[in-house]
Amino acid sequence: MEIKLNTDVLIVGAGPAGSVLALDLVRRGVRVRIIDKASGSFPGSRAKGIQPRTQEVFEDLGILEEALQKGCDYPKMGIHIGPLTIPYRMQQTNKVTADVPYPNVLLLPQFETDKLLQNSLHHLGVNIEYETAFVSLEQDDNGVLTTLSTGEKVRSQYVVGADGGASMVRKAAGIQFIGKTNEADRMLIVDGTIHGLKRKYWHVWPRVQGKQVAACPLPGGDKFQVMIRLAPHEEVNLDNSSLIELFLKLTGLYLQDITWKTVFRPNVRLAERYRCDRIFLIGDAAHVHTPAGAQGLNTGIQDAYNLGWKLGQVLSGADASLLDTYEKERKPIAAHVLKLSDALYSEIEQKNLLSFKRGDEESQLGFSYFNGPLASTSNAQTKTLKVGDRAPDAPCSGPNGEKRLFKIMKGLHFTLLAFGEEAINAIKMFDWPENGATLYKYMIGKYNDEQHITNTNEQLKKIYGITQSTIVLIRPDGYIGGIIINNWDVNFKNIVKKFTK
Repeated sequence: MEIKLNTDVLIVGAGPAGSVLALDLVRRGVRVRIIDKASGSFPGSRAKGIQPRTQEVFEDLGILEEALQKGCDYPKMGIHIGPLTIPYRMQQTNKVTADVPYPNVLLLPQFETDKLLQNSLHHLGVNIEYETAFVSLEQDDNGVLTTLSTGEKVRSQYVVGADGGASMVRKAAGIQFIGKTNEADRMLIVDGTIHGLKRKYWHVWPRVQGKQVAACPLPGGDKFQVMIRLAPHEEVNLDNSSLIELFLKLTGLYLQDITWKTVFRPNVRLAERYRCDRIFLIGDAAHVHTPAGAQGLNTGIQDAYNLGWKLGQVLSGADASLLDTYEKERKPIAAHVLKLSDALYSEIEQKNLLSFKRGDEESQLGFSYFNGPLASTSNAQTKTLKVGDRAPDAPCSGPNGEKRLFKIMKGLHFTLLAFGEEAINAIKMFDWPENGATLYKYMIGKYNDEQHITNTNEQLKKIYGITQSTIVLIRPDGYIGGIIINNWDVNFKNIVKKFTK
């Protein structure tokens, strides 16, 4: 008996990557179901660093303001050497600039990130189906039939595995997970309170009885995230009393009120493929990292943000080949991040104090899709930007009172900016398909038109490197989709084909 299509996309895994994808798809009118084998929302602090680029995604999704309220800046490290506590600034502190509104990493425990995303889904009418595991799937040219642990069979157009490093979706698709796991390298992570420990520092004991110990104060309460590097083959008892005794032995401090604990094994693995026909992988199902540099959660969220608008376009009638660009854009980024986090972790293993220092590369603001399938090197460039680069923010005055370009870009649409009379005259003649994401066209300058943006103090033009009449197309995920400086109509039609046909 044929089972009728009952959803467009089935997402397996309700962590940050899966929840961001669900949220992005639902706001595009895509029918979504999201399942998770867990009994409820994730209770631990685990991934706690929200990088600047992810904060920009959160702004677009409408959850940044609450995230900033729930989180805080990273504290200085307090490195304990004998009786001394040495203050050390791990995170580079950057000033807000016109093009980067959120320049610093945000400290936000994962359980808070999950709550923000899941509450947003709930408000849109989507409830995560907990205690519902993926069992198996079969796919054909028209869709995927997935069997769930409840016995239900779900027919969808696409399935997305966001179910972590041990992904059952990845295994069912026959995709190899290439890399290494050092079983002897383990880290104990515990959430709890610590009597008498000052909260102004991220405390680190780099050399205590042959171990590395750390305690990071978590915002919004009195909890710390405690991390203890275990010796190879060391047996560990996760009973609360044993954990309290171990921490007291190492630091002389009392750990109390334990709410979550785990033993973490650092992995460095990358999926051989991100796609198998109608099956996709995002987040830890596609790549797993060491904890150094706060890259894993952020890279997974960027995966979801890249895939979401593309699925929306294809489900609205665009050619399915657009989905091939997901792996081609995201896999090189993940490979680079894996190398970065692995190198940082190796430095920490050597007990090099300088390895705790973090800079701009971890922010993920500089990642580009240039030279990818949607960003050819033959495309025109401005003085500061190439196709595939992140579209920077800029102060400006929009038609609805917006004061920043990011506010104008926020939402589901493509954004077209026309600088100069020749470009402005050209965009008036441009046609855009009615299906899929809409195109908002804006003239830059002082014009009596509702589709105009005033270039405040010439900063928009300067930040975008405009030196001549130019058209800039920005994708729904905030990356430059096209730059045109001549042959307006022909070049624009070629861009339209990439994203809508």
